[in-house]
Amino acid sequence: MSHSHTSATALLLFNQVTVALGKRQFGPFTLSIQPGEQVAILGPSGAGKSTLLKLLARELTPANGQAQFEQRSLHDWSLAELSRRRAILPQSHEVAFGLPVDLVIGLGRVARTYDPQLSSIVQQAAEQACAAHLLGRRFDTLSGGEKARVQMARVFAQLWDVEQGLLLVDEPLAALDPGLQFSLMEAIYTFASKRGHAILAILHDINQALQGFERLIFIKHGAMVGDYQTPHVTLPLLEALYEVRLASAVTDTGEVIVAPSLKQKISA
Repeated sequence: MSHSHTSATALLLFNQVTVALGKRQFGPFTLSIQPGEQVAILGPSGAGKSTLLKLLARELTPANGQAQFEQRSLHDWSLAELSRRRAILPQSHEVAFGLPVDLVIGLGRVARTYDPQLSSIVQQAAEQACAAHLLGRRFDTLSGGEKARVQMARVFAQLWDVEQGLLLVDEPLAALDPGLQFSLMEAIYTFASKRGHAILAILHDINQALQGFERLIFIKHGAMVGDYQTPHVTLPLLEALYEVRLASAVTDTGEVIVAPSLKQKISA
């Protein structure tokens, strides 16, 4: 359970952070994220994964505990400052209006008053997200997969010219076909690793987490119940997290694939 990173170099540091939503209390969350780390948040539906992400994004204010970003209280950052250092790829890809794709991608740059590289960064970000062919189209005419690419390009544009930022990803791939999921995750890894950005992603897909992330945080019943380096995550730990019997198989390349077992225990 322990994670022995020195907090001195942490990009993001939570110490006993809690939040109250209605009558429910979430937390305490204690974690530190280093620059360049790839961390996935796993847990059953309703466990509090999105609540944790909103705390990390400063969309929710902690009731207790300390939350720091780059050694400064998260509370002390202006939203414009924060948006230059951390970007959020949301679960839903909708944008309110029928905006041109170029403008949606350019929204990632709104915190900058002077941005002479804007059009070039929009173009490069679109290319990196495999969305260059969508420039000039209207966002509301795109398919779900195309919208996901454009939103990803927007996030790339936002963190294009900074290093050691933070990319928060909220199940962006849940509704997409497996081939597209794979290529989008690859694009995110490539983009982040070039710049030393940390990735913190809520995932539904256990296999994506096991194969693509070096560290897994388990959330259950609104609290953090585990923080593991991925190689240490065992089938029993995952079964306890999801309260489901799992089966595993090893592929010919040596990757472990996990799936719900058809022989579920029937509790008496």
